[in-house]
Amino acid sequence: MRRRKLTFGLYADAEGLARVRSLVEDAVASRGARITTMSERPAADAYDFLAAQWAVEHPGQSSGTRQPIELRVRLLCSLRTRRSLRKAVIEALCPEGTAPHTCHVPWSEA
Repeated sequence: MRRRKLTFGLYADAEGLARVRSLVEDAVASRGARITTMSERPAADAYDFLAAQWAVEHPGQSSGTRQPIELRVRLLCSLRTRRSLRKAVIEALCPEGTAPHTCHVPWSEA
């Protein structure tokens, strides 16, 4: 097992961030990997397009306390497991696949 990382850009409030963290933790636990650290940091410049996405998908609605955030997850796992984790988290973030829809938490993989 080696150290690996997953990084996601999010436009989230505290509830949305907690939801994404829980998705990651569940995916990691079900695949026998281990999280060594999970942290977030403000990332306005890198993910400002997510705020624009929110505005288009929710016209006239306030974004509330949402802000661009980068979620960084450090893992101990194989490359194969990391790929599986990435796929599982993305599918959980966008359960409808490629059909047009609005994500609960606008996101981007970094």
